[in-house]
Amino acid sequence: MEVLKVRNIIEMRQQRAALVQQARDILNKAESENRDLTAEETQEYDRIMADVDRRAAEIEREERLQGIENELTRSSRTVVVDPNAVPNQQRADQKLHETDEYRSAFWQAVRQGQNALDHEQVRMLLDPEVRALVTQTNTAGGYLVPNEFERTLVEKLLPFNVMRGLATVITTSSGTTQIPVESDFGTAQWIGEGAAYTDTDSTFAQVTLSAYKLTTMIKVSEELLNDSAFNIDNYVASAFARRMGTTEEAAFVNGDGTGKPTGVVSGATQGKVGATGQTTSVTVDDIIDLYHSLKRPYRPTATWMLADATAKAIRKLKDSTGQFIWQPGLQAGQPDRLLSRPVAISDNVPAMAASAKSILFGDFSYYWIADRQGTVMQRLSELYAANGQVGFRMFKRTDGKLILPEAVVYYQNSAT
Repeated sequence: MEVLKVRNIIEMRQQRAALVQQARDILNKAESENRDLTAEETQEYDRIMADVDRRAAEIEREERLQGIENELTRSSRTVVVDPNAVPNQQRADQKLHETDEYRSAFWQAVRQGQNALDHEQVRMLLDPEVRALVTQTNTAGGYLVPNEFERTLVEKLLPFNVMRGLATVITTSSGTTQIPVESDFGTAQWIGEGAAYTDTDSTFAQVTLSAYKLTTMIKVSEELLNDSAFNIDNYVASAFARRMGTTEEAAFVNGDGTGKPTGVVSGATQGKVGATGQTTSVTVDDIIDLYHSLKRPYRPTATWMLADATAKAIRKLKDSTGQFIWQPGLQAGQPDRLLSRPVAISDNVPAMAASAKSILFGDFSYYWIADRQGTVMQRLSELYAANGQVGFRMFKRTDGKLILPEAVVYYQNSAT
């Protein structure tokens, strides 16, 4: 099965490469005839590139899922449990919300409500050990989601959240997290034999990550909930992941830090400003200047991040030798590249406009995401009862911030 999946990705990349060549042929033909693209050629070019982007997203999703599946497979092979060794007891190294019993009680409460639970199931869901993992007492009926479901939720978040794949993600049990950052490394000096050493200590700053609350609600019909064939956990995970992933991504990229995370755009350092008149454009020289504005130690692990419309404009740029500076990823597991560094597309990066910070370049692992341990889901049995529906509310607490501004630089379009 794994071999078939790899072959499938290779075929997908070969098909994408063929589309890229078709797009290049259109541009090359117009250039060789020393003319602009016709309306028909422009329409065909845009259609092809839209297909290229769609296939790139499909390839990325498949590769991420395969990586997660492989990791889960490896983990499952390293755990050996004898169910007869300690019947009806929790393993010594296993937390309560990781047990099969907790998972069974949780999903029964989701499908049928708390009244359908027996005393032991209620005790598990309300256990102080579990309550301690969340930020507030769930007097309104919310429960900490099972550990396995939380992993599934994170997996489903990835296609909707570029930043989580690039940033450093930690889980914390505290409301705020203090991260020490070495902002000055100190220096070394040449001294004479027997001369005194000069003290040059490193300088540390502290970055604080808070815990902002993100929540959403969905509705499910009573008929579906009562249908044993309906996969409630997969449906809920997908529905919440789409909403939360999209909202998180917007904040991690372009958030203002007020009631939400501070986006990487706000924290980045100015690298290059376009010349007067470049309010909606960028040149090859601008891209090169932005690349070199990032300090050299960060470049080997740097990634470009930009909106799709900006990517479309850059794809048409050629260097002095007539070669496109955009290099599509044609090898399995390889993303598109710009000046030999990978490209990530996020439409939350501002589009090119007057004074817009439209292109980011840097090491995004210096953007830290701190997830507060424990995602909570609550069944709302009465709110939509008149419509024959049951509501579900989920919330989590998280924050994100670029802890070292020099690690990411931006291109800013000119103001006029």
